[in-house]
Amino acid sequence: MLPDQQKATNLVGIAEADETFFLESFKGKKQGMMRAPRLRGGKASKRGLSDEQIPVLICRDRNGNTPDFVLEKADKAHIYAALKPVLSRDSILCTDSGKAIVAAARAMGITHRRINLAAGIRVVSKVYHVQNVNAYDSRLKTWMQRFHGVATHYLPRYLGGCRLIDRSKNALSPPTFLSASLGIN
Repeated sequence: MLPDQQKATNLVGIAEADETFFLESFKGKKQGMMRAPRLRGGKASKRGLSDEQIPVLICRDRNGNTPDFVLEKADKAHIYAALKPVLSRDSILCTDSGKAIVAAARAMGITHRRINLAAGIRVVSKVYHVQNVNAYDSRLKTWMQRFHGVATHYLPRYLGGCRLIDRSKNALSPPTFLSASLGIN
């Protein structure tokens, strides 16, 4: 099975979720582009979040189980659809103050702990935090930088590759990683 198809299907206990964004890319595409091509990843034409950014929802429980979802939009409906199958009713979801995730958690009826990072609050009740998911986001972004922009069409495959490396704790040799990336056991 390919790495993009190997993601956690059930998060247990305390789970953390966060959105991250990647610049939309048509890398390798020669026809049907709606804009001029960017070179080496490039930069968005608009500051901040815009329709040029592709939202990715990263979820992680304290056991390291990590599903991720390339979303059409980072709104309540799409986040709800992604989280509902992987979170059980007795899960506790920790997030930053993203309104869409908070609304999705409320709609699912699960316990939610909001961590207000903007106010300098990193841990609530010595247990609830988003440090695991934020650390994974950081490793993901660092890993993706080497590719100078990933074609949006292939984003799930790159996310799967990063999960594979993370699960192995960077202990994969290049031949083993290549075999796993091709689905060869």
